[in-house]
Amino acid sequence: DRQTLLAVLQFLRRSNLRESEEILRREARLLGDDLGAAALSPAGTGLLGAPGGDADSTGGEALLSRVTAAAAIAIGGSAATLLLCADAFAVGGAVVVEDQPDVSAVLSAYNQQGDPTLYEEYYSGLKHFIECSLDCHRAELSQLFYPLFVHMYLELVYNQHESEAKSFFERFHGDQECYYQDDLRVLSSLTKKEHMKGNETMLDFRTSKFVLRISRDSYQLLKRHLQEKQNNQIWNIVQEHLYIDIFDGMPRSKQQIDAMVGSLAGEAKREANKAKVFFGLLKEPEFDVPLDDEDEEGENEEGKPKKKKPKKDSVGSKSKKQDPNAPPQNRIPLPELKDSDKLDKVMNMKEAARRVRLGPECLPSICFYTFLNAYQGLTAVDITDDSSMIVGGFADSTVRVWSVTPKKLRSVKTAADLSLIDKESDDVLERIMDEKTASELKILYGHSGPVYGTSFSPDRNYLLSCSEDGTVRLWSLQTFTCLVGYKGHNYPVWDTQFSPYGYYFVSGGHDRVARLWATDHYQPLRIFAGHLADVTCTRFHPNSNYIATGSADRTVRLWDVLNGNCVRIFTGHKGPIHSLAFSPNGRFLATGATDGRVLLWDIGHGLMVGELKGHTDTVYALRFSRDGEILASGSMDNTVRLWDAVKAFEDLETDDFTTATGHINLPENSQDLLLGTYMTKSTPVIHLHFTRRNLLLAAGAYSSQ
Repeated sequence: DRQTLLAVLQFLRRSNLRESEEILRREARLLGDDLGAAALSPAGTGLLGAPGGDADSTGGEALLSRVTAAAAIAIGGSAATLLLCADAFAVGGAVVVEDQPDVSAVLSAYNQQGDPTLYEEYYSGLKHFIECSLDCHRAELSQLFYPLFVHMYLELVYNQHESEAKSFFERFHGDQECYYQDDLRVLSSLTKKEHMKGNETMLDFRTSKFVLRISRDSYQLLKRHLQEKQNNQIWNIVQEHLYIDIFDGMPRSKQQIDAMVGSLAGEAKREANKAKVFFGLLKEPEFDVPLDDEDEEGENEEGKPKKKKPKKDSVGSKSKKQDPNAPPQNRIPLPELKDSDKLDKVMNMKEAARRVRLGPECLPSICFYTFLNAYQGLTAVDITDDSSMIVGGFADSTVRVWSVTPKKLRSVKTAADLSLIDKESDDVLERIMDEKTASELKILYGHSGPVYGTSFSPDRNYLLSCSEDGTVRLWSLQTFTCLVGYKGHNYPVWDTQFSPYGYYFVSGGHDRVARLWATDHYQPLRIFAGHLADVTCTRFHPNSNYIATGSADRTVRLWDVLNGNCVRIFTGHKGPIHSLAFSPNGRFLATGATDGRVLLWDIGHGLMVGELKGHTDTVYALRFSRDGEILASGSMDNTVRLWDAVKAFEDLETDDFTTATGHINLPENSQDLLLGTYMTKSTPVIHLHFTRRNLLLAAGAYSSQ
């Protein structure tokens, strides 16, 4: 509101806080000294926490006196949220802005405290008020219970009221939602001020504001109640530690809220999912597909090659049109195509021509690779794009590569032998391989801890593995030796994956960050920081411009490779995320977690569009079929489930209102989308892969319980 803004600016000027005045002016797009004629941009709506309720007093002066008295006004809105709190002003009058607060500073915010004996009364008073409010508001306001409970408990512990803290915890911890059980277990172990110093989880809870999304009506109701009751303790926590994302419109129902909450820091702010994302695919390079070399295959059935020719051309022509949602072709530098890559692309097109069209009427066959007697403990699996090799990472720190075609794995000959070869001969690539080394299995030694992630390069020349030892290793599949050890993570690395174009790869680990690397650089090119707990899985978008990361903080983030920014935050899972899969057209993302749910996201709109319930244990593997008609999920419950992806994504409600408020309407019953459930005898499914012809390969280690 314009008057308030002018009053605040005048107050800042009188107090000689020039810097703050400038910042506020830039945020509100008021330039120069033109305070009189200035008009606030329409985005800054809603005035939070002005001490006298809403800004209704007339004249800047009356307002100014109110502002001076409080010196703490928050102008919350969709464009910019600026908190000018009394605590933010240092003694000298300069504003202290700290990005990474140090522990003591963070915890000292718990100093201003009320009477410890009244905490239970405050909390139960609010609880009573919320439980007696109208149904439409109750669901929204119930979101306050958990963050207030945690902050009030921590405040009691920090100020050394240990017995009050204990009784507060015991009285109210049973009321919290079931999906916060793990966090409450950590919380219950913090009973002394000293415990809080080293505890990362609690530090995160303190530093990142817990985000609640509440309709304006529910918020006004809450504010009125707290001000009438003069319940300053709770109001202070709301102001200090919570970020209330207010939207205009109908309050959300319990189901809508339940679908979205559950992460460590509440929901994502709506602004977090507003940035533009180029989710389209890059244009395929054009080259001629030689049609002659398959005539010999089709000789026995004369019509065969003829039928294929038009199909081939359509494959070529289909990719000529630029996708309007695709990033510019040169947005990030991608490696040049080598001749061998072009050959592989041709092979891929030929295979695609014979691909089976899947659908509810035509489900894929599933071929299961069971690792028997895997006493070394199978911890990771990957399969090459052409399905010719399979790799296992093991807890005994070995990486084992198998050939799953009759063609054995061979190493290149020694340098002395290579010098004898005639470089001009046609079969030079055959001649450089050493027949004596041919075998079905190669074991790669080098890591000094369990191997948690493996990934083949698209050209099948390299293999990545990441381990508990903190390194990512690049292995050559020509010599079966280690080429590079990338050291950047100081803690276990949980996952790694090559870009679909090769050259780049991503890794994520216990240090809560994901790193983007290029094979020829020792140092990471980008560090993606923002998760509040381990990064448990990583995935490249099909256009290689974005990376999705899943974390133990129960959120999924989408990062822009170009500038390292986080462009999407998806909340809704109730446990650590363990699997991610992009749809082949790049528009959707499927995520699986320890809660056994598979959630579907629309990347462009930044919305949850589906929830697939059926698994009873962690979902470790997700894969879309080659044309995106079917989503396969594999879980620790020893099943593979097939879901109808076409139906899941058709006629989505993504109107402007939904996008603006996040009112998602998930179909009640995901059973309509379940096409089939396939049990193994006793093998948890840890990897899934669709071959180029849409045969589904699954892998896991037999466990004899």
